[in-house]
Amino acid sequence: MGRYRALAQEKTRRLMSERLYYSDSFLTSFDAAVTDVREVSRQDGESVWQLALDRTAFYPTSGGQPMDRGVLHAIARGGAALEIPVEQVEEDEHGEVWHFVRKPLTAGTVVRGQIDWERRFDHMQQHTGQHLLSAVFQKELQAPTVSFHLGESVSTIDLAANVPARHSLERVERVANEIIGEDRPVTVSYVARAEAEAMLAAGILRKLPEREGQIRLIAIADCDRNACGGTHLRSTGQIGGLQVRGVEKVSRGVRVEFACGLRAVRAARADAARLSEVAGALSVGAADVPAAVTRLLNEAKSGAKERQRLREELTAYHASRLAVEVPIEEGLRLVARTWKDRDREYVRMLAARTALAAPETVAIFCAEETNPARVVMARSLDLDFDCGRLLREALTEFGLRGGGSPDLAQGEVPIAQAAALCAKLEDAVRRSVAGAHAV
Repeated sequence: MGRYRALAQEKTRRLMSERLYYSDSFLTSFDAAVTDVREVSRQDGESVWQLALDRTAFYPTSGGQPMDRGVLHAIARGGAALEIPVEQVEEDEHGEVWHFVRKPLTAGTVVRGQIDWERRFDHMQQHTGQHLLSAVFQKELQAPTVSFHLGESVSTIDLAANVPARHSLERVERVANEIIGEDRPVTVSYVARAEAEAMLAAGILRKLPEREGQIRLIAIADCDRNACGGTHLRSTGQIGGLQVRGVEKVSRGVRVEFACGLRAVRAARADAARLSEVAGALSVGAADVPAAVTRLLNEAKSGAKERQRLREELTAYHASRLAVEVPIEEGLRLVARTWKDRDREYVRMLAARTALAAPETVAIFCAEETNPARVVMARSLDLDFDCGRLLREALTEFGLRGGGSPDLAQGEVPIAQAAALCAKLEDAVRRSVAGAHAV
């Protein structure tokens, strides 16, 4: 660090940090000088600062790859050793790399950066694995990659293609792992923009970013060449293995979830633990879980059909009892009830069956099992008014919406207003029936 103490007084600001990870992704520590510092936020009396360094091995979030984390070591003016965690790393629009910390350092301070190697190596496994997987998808299925995301636990690529068949996915995974087993070299090179464009046109470069100057290329021997600024391994063998975890249809194609290296091992271990737990709950061996689940699903479907049959029988019996309990007055049998222990679907079925159980019958039922309550209104076929229209008009006065057909309508209302709405509907029904009799 001695030579940096001398240089620190001479250069307190450079236009952009020298990015050490471009030439050596395996660099875990480095010496540098602080070139700029600025406060970016303050909350509860604590500030977050951004530090710029004249050189850095910290990778900023970019290109689908998350940032590095780590520590900056420095010596305070009083001689105390400082250990400052780097919580976030970002690149601004001018290409400067900023390190987010909770303790500021003055420009010119000499630091030693230490990268969180476990995190960096995981990212390199996933990112190099992504290059390989995208290349194999392109070669085997003519499915180009349009985007890449490396998350904390999940990595994905989006392909401009339809959902591949299972045997195609298995072939892609097998080919990728064969290349991993061959331990092919992964190399870095630089070419001028014009040369990179010629390579793209010739089909020997997979993609090219919209930037000028020297283009950094990552190549997997006899497999892939791609313009990329991320951190990568030195050979495919260091990927350790690649597992396709799942596929789903998305708006612009198909999304493939994958895991590489130790992350794939952890995912497989978690899958095995979950499978063992399910097998234990079903009292079967792991191999028999699919058959046991199929059996349970069939039993559940059968049980659901039986429960629905019993509900229909119950509502028919319940409806007939409700209908005979209420006499006809002035040409109308108005059955109004509120339930706090019946679900909405049961109350809807009951209203419909009650209205059909006897002539000149109207059912106004309210289900208050949840808030808002559900109000259902149904009429027998011999009455001539529109349930949907009456309910809509009543709900409008409460600033609410709902409706339905002339025979059956429903809407939602806060429980506190449910009684008032039902009373308004009863009044509207009586007036409609009275008006029809007057005619």
